[in-house]
Amino acid sequence: MSLLQVESMTRRFGGLTAVSDLSFAIEEGRIHGLIGPNGAGKTTTFNVICGFYPPSSGRIVYAGRDISGLRPSAIAELGLIRTFQQTTLFQEFTVFDNVLVGCHLKARRGFLSTLLGTASERERTARKKVLEVLEFFGLAERRDELTSNLPHGHQRALGMAVALAAEPRILLLDEPFTGMNPEETRIMMDLVRKVRDHGITLLLVEHDMQAVMGLCDRITVLNFGKLLTEGTPEEIRSHPDVIEAYLGTTHHAA
Repeated sequence: MSLLQVESMTRRFGGLTAVSDLSFAIEEGRIHGLIGPNGAGKTTTFNVICGFYPPSSGRIVYAGRDISGLRPSAIAELGLIRTFQQTTLFQEFTVFDNVLVGCHLKARRGFLSTLLGTASERERTARKKVLEVLEFFGLAERRDELTSNLPHGHQRALGMAVALAAEPRILLLDEPFTGMNPEETRIMMDLVRKVRDHGITLLLVEHDMQAVMGLCDRITVLNFGKLLTEGTPEEIRSHPDVIEAYLGTTHHAA
């Protein structure tokens, strides 16, 4: 069944229509890709779903609830969590403390008291969860390292760990493979599948078409702010309109 529905969504910026009358649905437990050429409206769609912009018209329905126009923090508290193109981590925090921040994204309370050592049952539970998340992502041995010292691939994994600590029901990944070498990409693809197998639905925007085709159960294609087509990876790979729009090669399609 659909966990997230974008229904006739339009977003305008002054006289510019960035996304026009867009509709698609994401099924629970799936990895769903959102792709298209540069300027197709992918990031705008992400930002409307997550509450950074309200839709100019149409609506966003999450778990049966209209979330159109809610604040990003309110949407996150409902279990819809996103990552960003640029890794948004506290570089001078340890790996452990970055994930601890994620635990408090949904807890409606600050994390400063935790970092200063104020003990409570909730904080002890959060710290236990941090260790479980770090183990899940293979980062437990780096828990005390400064985030700024991590290699690029590990920083990307840590960004996902922070998001997972916030207990998402659906996780929106904004170009998680950017700047990765082939080995880092392979590891990250395994982590994305592992998150899905953990019961979390994913919406993925990505330039790396090999990763998109290898991960996604279904793909929605945008072009000039409108829905071009959608289907399985096999259907998208061979669709003549998709090929004409931007699949000059199999690598740089989003």
